[in-house]
Parts: sequence; structure tokens; C-alpha cells
Amino acid sequence: MKKRLTINKVIIVVIFAVFIFSLVRQGIALKRIKESLSVERQNLNQLKEENEKLQAEVESAQSDYEYIEKLARERLGLIKDGEQVIESLEP
Repeated sequence: MKKRLTINKVIIVVIFAVFIFSLVRQGIALKRIKESLSVERQNLNQLKEENEKLQAEVESAQSDYEYIEKLARERLGLIKDGEQVIESLEP
């Protein structure tokens, strides 16, 4: 009879240990998912800000000739007839 009680206790302890182990693993997985979600939300916010800037740039470019000229000069290196490009050499 004592052997049977001991075996039952061992089985209960093993089941309890497996249950606790499972809870710990799920807790760790949940923490990782929350961290990943936080990082992705930050990335999303950065992309939204960048998108807003680009939208403003597009709207400005559609209506402002001087802005288009400025972009052409800065980004594409374009110059007008008779102009010379002067480049500065920085150490």
C-alpha cells in the first residue's frame, strides 16, 4: 500500500513538474513575442514618418517648379547651361 502511495506521489510530482516547465516555456515565448511586437511597432512608426515626409515631398514636387529644380541639382547633380560645378574637398 505504501508503494502505491509513493508511486502516485511520484506521478503527481512529475505531472506537476511538466506543467510548470510548460508554463515557463510559454512565458518565455510570450516575452519574446512581445519584444518582437514592440520592435515591429517602432519600425512601423518610422516607416509611417518616412511615408509622410515622402508624401509631402511628392505634393510639393507636383506644384513647385523651384523645388523640382532644387531636387534635380542636389540629387541628380544637374546644372543649367553656362553654370560650373564647384566641389569642395573635405578631409
